Amino acid sequence: MLFRPLRFPVAIAAFVLALAGSASAAPADDLREAQKLYAQGRFQPAMEKVDAYLKAQPREPQGRFLKGLLLTEQKKVGEAIQVFTGLTEDFPELPEPYNNLAVLYASQGNYDKAKSALELAIHTHPSYATAHENLGDIYAQLASRAYDRALQLDKNNTTAQVKLAMVKDLFVAPKSAATARADAAKVAKAEPAKAEPAKTEPAKTEPAKKEPPKAAPKAEPAKAEPADAKPAGGEKAAVTAAIEAWAKAWSAKDVKGYLAAYAPDFETPAGEARAAWEKQRTERIERPKSIEVAVKVQSVTVEGDAATAVVRQSYKSDTLKTSSTKTLRFTKVAGKWLIKQERVGG
Repeated sequence: MLFRPLRFPVAIAAFVLALAGSASAAPADDLREAQKLYAQGRFQPAMEKVDAYLKAQPREPQGRFLKGLLLTEQKKVGEAIQVFTGLTEDFPELPEPYNNLAVLYASQGNYDKAKSALELAIHTHPSYATAHENLGDIYAQLASRAYDRALQLDKNNTTAQVKLAMVKDLFVAPKSAATARADAAKVAKAEPAKAEPAKTEPAKTEPAKKEPPKAAPKAEPAKAEPADAKPAGGEKAAVTAAIEAWAKAWSAKDVKGYLAAYAPDFETPAGEARAAWEKQRTERIERPKSIEVAVKVQSVTVEGDAATAVVRQSYKSDTLKTSSTKTLRFTKVAGKWLIKQERVGG
């Protein structure tokens, strides 16, 4: 099933942005340790740290949200539903708890409740893409049930058979559709290239006298003008290419290529040692059966050997789907743009 929750750290970062300073007075050591343990897949020790943190800050949303995620990982669906329901009641302006609540309802086959939760998520945050996509999946599941019921009542209903097959295809082969679109794009690019020679041939059938004026293309030193634009535009394009290569390596589960996108002095998110961070990232890339990362570069600024890019990142694997805005800070090392800092938020 395509339907996915929003998980830490994206969701935790969203809370930080929405409720900046809400936990500034709290002893955050337990929460930070719990977040680190969660990222390592050590759910029981993480739960102990979260519980210790929530004793001091029982209403604090970050700790409560993380507890809901941990309960979900431990298959304690009923308790997780209670946690996310409490968050929607105390912080109705935040869409993430509604989304994860919907995921839990959907896991129980309660699509009506899941639909209601997602509609509330979208009401609080109309541009919340994850909730919109999940709502589409819920509608597809409801349609599948309705078509299946129609076939139970009338086995000869060929229209319902076709529609049911189409809905099931949405959940079986989403990647093949994306591949088909990519192949179509490649063909579209190739055909104009072949069509151009056809245009030049009529030109060649014209009097050969027209070839001398083609000395004018030597005035194509005008093409040297883009070279003047290269310092600004060229470096921005190089940063964009570095981002795309990073996302491509991540999608291909190419750990070596992914880690090579980071500078030697990369500032690890929790200040941990580079070796520990690389081990953690390697595990999180190798664990899923498949990964698909899409990035949309929203802005790039370049100042000498430093650059900053704001990107919209969509991550999808067989176990997780998230969408977030990231700020990537780059440094130029031996002519290559490498990531020096990575953080969630614009």
